[in-house]
Order: sequence, then C-alpha cells, then structure tokens
Amino acid sequence: MAAKTTLNAKNLEALGAPRLAELLIEISTGSAANKRRLRMELAGNHSSAEVAREVRKRLASIGRSRTFINWRKVKGLKTDLETQRKTIVDVVARDDPKEALELIWQFLALADPVFERSDDGSGSIIESFHDACADAGAIAKSSGVEKDALADKIFAAVLNNGYGQYDPLIAVTAPALGRDGLERLKVLLGQWSKEPEDKIAESDRRVIGWSSNGPIYEDQVYGNHQELLVRIALQEIADAQGDVDAYIAQQPEKTRRSPLVATDIARRLLSAGRAAEALETLDAIDERGHADTPVEWQLARTEVLEALGRADEAQTDRWKWFEQSLNDAHLRAFIRRLPDFDDMEAEEKAFAYAQAFPEFHRALTFFLRWPAVGEAARLVLKRKTELDGDLYELMTAAADALAQKHPLAATIVLRSMIDFTLDKARSSRNRYAAQHLATCASLAPHVDDFGSVETHGAYVAGLKGRHGKKHGFWSLIT
Repeated sequence: MAAKTTLNAKNLEALGAPRLAELLIEISTGSAANKRRLRMELAGNHSSAEVAREVRKRLASIGRSRTFINWRKVKGLKTDLETQRKTIVDVVARDDPKEALELIWQFLALADPVFERSDDGSGSIIESFHDACADAGAIAKSSGVEKDALADKIFAAVLNNGYGQYDPLIAVTAPALGRDGLERLKVLLGQWSKEPEDKIAESDRRVIGWSSNGPIYEDQVYGNHQELLVRIALQEIADAQGDVDAYIAQQPEKTRRSPLVATDIARRLLSAGRAAEALETLDAIDERGHADTPVEWQLARTEVLEALGRADEAQTDRWKWFEQSLNDAHLRAFIRRLPDFDDMEAEEKAFAYAQAFPEFHRALTFFLRWPAVGEAARLVLKRKTELDGDLYELMTAAADALAQKHPLAATIVLRSMIDFTLDKARSSRNRYAAQHLATCASLAPHVDDFGSVETHGAYVAGLKGRHGKKHGFWSLIT
C-alpha cells in the first residue's frame, strides 16, 4: 500500500479543495506557464468558447513577442506551444471543430515569427508544428470544411514553407481534401508555376556538386525555387492519390538515375505491383553494381528480385553486399529467409568473416549493432593495436557494452581513448580521460587474467612515466 505522503491523485484529494487551491496559487506564483495553464482550466470549466478565446489571446501574444529564444528558453516555449496545441485538439475541437480549425491555422502561422527569433538546434519546436499539421488534417475532416476553401489554405501554406513547418501538410490533409480538393490544389499549383519568378542572385545559388566545367548549381538540376516547390507538392499529391506515374513524371530525367531517387520510384512501383519496371528503374542508375551504392538501393533491389521470383539471386546479392560493407541489414535479411538451423551456420560464417574484415572499426560496429558482444570482445583482444581512441563515440559505446561481461576488453577500449588524449595532448578531453581511468580502476578487480595486457597498476605507472608533467590531467585523478 502506498504511503500517505506518496504523490498521487488519491492522496492529494484528501487535502480538500480549499487547501489544494491555496497550493496551486502558491506553486503558480512566479511561473507564467503554470498561471496560463490554470487560467485555461478555469476557462474550460465554463465553455469551449472561453477556452478558444484564451488560446487565441495566447497565440496572438506569442506571435507579437520579439524576445530572442536561446537554447535555454526553447523548452519553455515548447511547453507553451504544446499546451495551446493540445487544448485546441482536446477541448475546442471536441465541441466546435470549425473554431478549432481556425485556431490550428493560427497556431501554424506562428512558425515564421517563432523561428525568426529562436535557436532550435534540437528540432523540438518544429515537431510541434508538424504535429499541428496532423491535427489540422484530423480537425478538417471532422469539421466538414468546404474542400476548395481547405485547398486554398493549404496552397497558401505550401508557398510560405520557409522553415519546413508545413512539410507534412499535404499528406496529412489528403483524406479531408478528398479527390476534388486534391485536384483543386493541383490546379492552383499549376497556375502558380506559370507565373514569372525573380531570377536567383548569383550569391544565392546553391552549389550541390562539381564537374570538369565548374560548379553544379541546385537550380541547374532541380530547377528554380518555384519549380522545385511545385514539383515536391505535386509528388506529395501523387502519393496521396496513389498515382505512381504522376509521381515519376515530377522527377527530372537528370535525377531519375540517382540511386536514392531511383529507389523511391522503385518502391512505389513495387507497391503498385509493377516489379519488372521497378527493377528497370533500379538498374538504370549510374552507379549500379558498385560497392558504394546506397544501402537503401541495395535493399530495394533485393526486395524487387524477391517479388519477381528470383529469390536465389536476391540471397546472393544480400551476402555479397554484406561482405562488402558488414551492414547488418543485409545479413538480417539473408538469415531471415534461410531454413531452420541454417541460420546459425550462416551467423557463424558471418562472424568469422567480420573477425577478419580489414576495417577493424567497421567490424566492431557490426558486432555492437548485431549485437554479439562476445564477438566484439574477441575482436578487441585479438586486434587491440588497431583501436583508434579518437573515435570516442564508437569507443564509448563499445566500452559500455563490454564492461559487464568482458571487463578486460572494455579496459582495452577505454585505454585507447586515454592514450589518444594524452599522446595527442588533447587537453579538452582530459576530464573524460580521467573518468575512463577511474572506470578502468573499477573494472580491474573483475579481470581474472590480464594475460599479455598490462595490469591496471602497471598501466597507471606507465602513464605517469610518459605523461607525468600533464598536470591538467593528473589534477582530475582522485
């Protein structure tokens, strides 16, 4: 049974309404967010119209604000936005979908003023706007909004998508638009595409590659901004209508031979039951057959071969690409299609191959991803001289995975990072190196036999002999 002091709804109810009201006033003092939440609840106690008025006022206030939102303030803004968004969806839309639809559009319109004054490196704020797009689609469907009017709103939004806030809008509103609304949107996009666009300034042209003749600009491959925007929107409409040919028609000839674009087209063709065309599309790329073709293209090709009844060929390719890259996706797909008991033999063969793979860190990554921690430990013990302590993300993940059951291997990995830090005089990493050394000390009692590897005491003595004057590091050792 929970103690009477445990924070739960039942225990708090025992305090009674008057005391709870006093506590809420006290807790909300100095917290604008908590005060807004309480006012919202009070409004909701009367009617959804009152709630809508409160939301509208708050959205207008956010839109008018000019205070810069640094990374410290992002969380607070995110909380505020989510409060308004959820109130629109959970309270207003329940009683008045048309009012809720207007509010969600007002919410989405905040994107430009918010991003103009914020530093959203985490991407958390854009998530709120993408979720609001989905809300707009759901509310629009229940509100019975006129489809042409909805198409007009979506068209205006697509034209003002400077921060990507409306990226999912067409897809999520397609059910509400229906066939007629989508056709209306296509007409609007077609009309706008014929309007003249200002020429891009040379300084604003984006370089996406180089050729023997000089830079390759984005507008040379994909067209100008207006053309690109229309093309993307029409592709999304084609997807919503399940029209593969319309989707393909929006891809310039120059880009259809790109592996990733070809993969996108092929997957749509495969879903439409057109596997033969999908294979033709995949095999028309410039890089076909090369080891460095994207894994997405490789996986799509094997799926297409399967659909065409060429399962043996697909398996051959899966194993070939696994050997080239040690990508676990290929091995998983290969093993998944094997008869019972053959999978264990294939896994053992794959592990033996990975143990001898020339690129040590790719092999280590494979074993960690599989996961096969015992194999990772064996690799580290056998090829410890190949460890690169500069790859701290991989080394940290490896040490964490190995620590519990393979303390010696974990110690070797940690030492690689310590040695790199001190040998290369990377003082900015001293704090982490000191932490790694402390972890090595905690692992040492669990190592049954160091074998040819230095004991912890001998290793520390060696460090002091080589780097004894690096006081910045040793001052961190407790």
